[in-house]
Amino acid sequence: MTQTLAERCFDLILWLAGAGHFVILFASAQVPSRLRWKQDLAQLMPFNRKLLWVQGGFTVLTIIAFGMLTLALHTEMLRGDRAAMGLACFIGSYWTARILVDAFYFSHEDWPQGKEFVVGHILLTSLFVALAASYWGLFVWQVWLRSAS
Repeated sequence: MTQTLAERCFDLILWLAGAGHFVILFASAQVPSRLRWKQDLAQLMPFNRKLLWVQGGFTVLTIIAFGMLTLALHTEMLRGDRAAMGLACFIGSYWTARILVDAFYFSHEDWPQGKEFVVGHILLTSLFVALAASYWGLFVWQVWLRSAS
């Protein structure tokens, strides 16, 4: 069976998207020290401090799951299996929401000053856009374009 150009492209895109989630984890591991969380969070009540750490932990777990599930369900996503398309839609929605929060909720002044933070913000946002586009592209291709042909 020969693969179409779209299948070959999405084959590579899914491997890169799965790996991209682990790049985000590398960046997020630097956040507590670079943003001086120890000092800032010490000002919070213990419950609020714990709440922030728990929320951060669940976010990390979600990103790990997205990466692992993308890599483990690579074939199912390429096949367009229904559950895999549901997952792709959810991951695309997650990263789209993250981009929208960055664009409309955070202000430029909220971000730490310094060239490394500006570059890091641009790189992370670019990765979020690439991830959202990858999963939405796969979803649209499988659900609308491929089923129409």
